[in-house]
Amino acid sequence: MDDLNYLGFDHKEILYKEGLDTAVEIAGQPLLWREVYALVQSKTNSLNDFLQPIFALNNLRVILTGAGSSAFVGEAAQGIFQSETGMLTQAIASTDIITHPSLFFLKDVPTLMVSFARSGNSPESLEAVRLANTCCKYLFHLIITCNEKGDLVKNNKGKNVYTLILPEKANDKSLAMTGSFTSMLLAIVLIAKLYKINDLLSPIEELIETAKRLLEDYPPLIRDVSDNIFERVIFLGSGPLLGIARECHLKLQELTDGKVICKHDSFMGFRHGPRAVINKRSLVIYLFSSDDKVFLYEKDLAESISSASPEVPVVVVGRKTPGLKNVLLNIEFVHTNEFSFIAAVLVGQLIGFYQSIRLGLQPDTPSVSGNINREVQGVTIYS
Repeated sequence: MDDLNYLGFDHKEILYKEGLDTAVEIAGQPLLWREVYALVQSKTNSLNDFLQPIFALNNLRVILTGAGSSAFVGEAAQGIFQSETGMLTQAIASTDIITHPSLFFLKDVPTLMVSFARSGNSPESLEAVRLANTCCKYLFHLIITCNEKGDLVKNNKGKNVYTLILPEKANDKSLAMTGSFTSMLLAIVLIAKLYKINDLLSPIEELIETAKRLLEDYPPLIRDVSDNIFERVIFLGSGPLLGIARECHLKLQELTDGKVICKHDSFMGFRHGPRAVINKRSLVIYLFSSDDKVFLYEKDLAESISSASPEVPVVVVGRKTPGLKNVLLNIEFVHTNEFSFIAAVLVGQLIGFYQSIRLGLQPDTPSVSGNINREVQGVTIYS
C-alpha cells in the first residue's frame, strides 16, 4: 500500500525529496473520483432544478471557463457537454475573456457560464465572472471549485448561481493540479450526463479500476522511461483527449520547471506543420482514442512517424498498437468506456513527477525560478 501511495518511494525518501503531497494526490485520484460521483449523484435534484429551466431557454449558450489547468478542463469537456445536453458549448479561457470580453460575450444571448477553479482566488476567474455580469443581460453561473472558502464562492451568491464544492481532497496542496483537475473534469462530465446519473456507477467503477491498475502496474516502467533525457515531449490526442494532451504537456513543463519543453496537438493537426518539432531527442506520447474509427486516423499518423523517424521513442497509452517502432512503453487500459479518457492524464502526471525527481527538483514546489506558483501571482486587473 505504501508503494502505491508514494509511487514507489518509501515515506522517508519521498519526504526528503519533497514530493509527498504530489505523490499522494496523484495516487489518491481513483478513490477521489468515487467521492465526486457520489457528490454529483446526491445533488441530482438541485442541479436539475437549477439547470432545466436554463436549458429550456431559446438560443442558450454555454461557456466553460477557467485559467491554466482549469481552462483545460473546459477544453476536454466541451464536446461531451455539447453532445450530451444539446446546448451550444464553447471553452473560453478566463485569461482570454478578461483581455477581450467584447469578442466573447453576446449581450442579449442567454448564457450559462461554468467556472472551474481549484482555489477560487485567481484574479482572472473573479474578473471573468464580473465581466460576464456586466456584459450579459441573461446570465447564469455554475461554479465548480475545490475550495469553499475561495473568493469565487464568497463573492457570487444568488438565484442565478449554483456552486458545487468538490470533496476536500480535491483541493491539492502541491503546486501542480492533479486531483483537482480530474475531479473538476469528472464533475462536469457527470453533470452533462445527469439524465442517466444512476446508470453510471458501473462505468465509473471501471474508470476507477483502470486508474488503479495503471497506478499499481506502471509506475516502475514510467519511472524507467523518465530516467531518459528528452529535450522535447509531444502529447497527441483527439476529441476530449486533445484537452488531456494539453494538460499533460503543462504538467510535465510545470513539474520540471520548464527544463523539458513540451508540445501538444491533435493527431490530424500534427501533420499540418507541427510535426517538424520532432527530433532525435524527442519523446512522442500517443493518447489513443477508444473509438475504433477515430483510432484509424490516429494509427495512420503514428505509423507514418514510426516509418519516417524510427529512432524517435514513443509511449502508447490506451490500447495495444503492434507494429510501431521504438515503443518504450505500451500502457493498455483494462477498461475503455465514456469516462476512460480521464485516466490518460495520469500518464502525464507520473512522467512529470518522475522527471522532476530525476532533475533534482522538488515535485511539491518545483519552480526554482519562482515563475509559477500554486496561485498565480502578479496579475493586475484593469478597469
